[in-house]
Amino acid sequence: MLLGFSSSHRNASFDLLEQLERSASPIESALLAAPGVTGAVVLATCNRFEAYLDVDDGADSATLLERVADAAHVESADLAQHAAVIAHDAVPQHLFAVSSGLESVVVGEGEIAGQVRRALAKARQAGTTTRGLERLFDDASRASRQVKNTTGLTTAGRSMVHLALELSQGHIADWASAKVVLVGTGQYAAVSLAAVRAHGAADIAVFSRTQRGAQFALKHDVAHVDDLAAALHDADLVIACTVAPGLVIGVDAAREAIAGRTRPLLVIDLGLPRNVDAAVDELAGVTLLDLATISLHAPLDELQATDDARGIVGDAATEFAAKAAERDVEPALVALRERILSLVDAEVERHRHRESAADIERALRHFAGVLLHDPSVLARELARAGRADDFVEGLRAVFGVTPPEGPASADRGAGGEESGAAEAVS
Repeated sequence: MLLGFSSSHRNASFDLLEQLERSASPIESALLAAPGVTGAVVLATCNRFEAYLDVDDGADSATLLERVADAAHVESADLAQHAAVIAHDAVPQHLFAVSSGLESVVVGEGEIAGQVRRALAKARQAGTTTRGLERLFDDASRASRQVKNTTGLTTAGRSMVHLALELSQGHIADWASAKVVLVGTGQYAAVSLAAVRAHGAADIAVFSRTQRGAQFALKHDVAHVDDLAAALHDADLVIACTVAPGLVIGVDAAREAIAGRTRPLLVIDLGLPRNVDAAVDELAGVTLLDLATISLHAPLDELQATDDARGIVGDAATEFAAKAAERDVEPALVALRERILSLVDAEVERHRHRESAADIERALRHFAGVLLHDPSVLARELARAGRADDFVEGLRAVFGVTPPEGPASADRGAGGEESGAAEAVS
């Protein structure tokens, strides 16, 4: 069974999201150690923290929520008010909408689809996925691509970077002469670089506390600075966009760095956890735009998703649930196949001494395939209609066949073999 934990800009403060993001590793470990949890994929972005779990039917969602709260060092009651636990068919519906940009602060923003893909890749590397989670995230990426390719959603939407730069228009008088400093070398830094260049900026430098700063500068043809304080003193715009676990720009360091300067300084903090101390906004001549501020100005009304985009997501979620229902009935089909083929084997053995035994065997096995075809089609139709139990009860009543308990064999592990039911009854 699939289960989801979601805390986002829609139901939580950025302070809580920051605390959850800082605790991502212990949260993941705590969830994987919980009884009944077989796999997990964690999705942490600038405006959401989510965990998607593959769990046994008996897993308790309240207990899982408490584990998240304990690992993040927040009160369970507080987290319960600012998080949602999603189960069953609501899980694909939610993730497909998230991946398509329908749940973002800026509806249609393009970064989220890549973040969803990277969350799955990270879980694969850690060995925490299951076949069910693989299917869920693969279908989410497929749905987001369809939304992107067939609707105007992503062209209507704007990324957090572009929205922040739009809000900064009154602060930058002349982009051509503005001095810009990027703090960070990750994907958001590359997106930010492209965005400021599109606005006309040419004097751009990058700072990093790691060794990647020089490589980023060489790759993107920008300057590289080692002294952040000096860069702050000279800059007109600073964009902090690193995944560093602590503050990169503290208020005391910023105060000292800008001492004596006369020009205003705009600082955009796209980090989660935040890269810049919120108190920097109180310094004379400094304006700070962080994620909380940017989200307040997101023009959600004009960026509402199109009906076509929501229709694609809904159809994809429905199809995912239907395929899952088909897989649920596969153990019954395997049991039916085994029963019929065992009868065929007995009949073949009975005629083994005859000269025509080979012909008899071929005829009987062909007959078995024909006999299995219609029940197989009907089983999948019943499963899609939510009536898989009717098929199982019919097998038990007519043939005395009882499928094994537990999930379909195709869902028992990310590296396991696919069930032979599809081949056997197709």
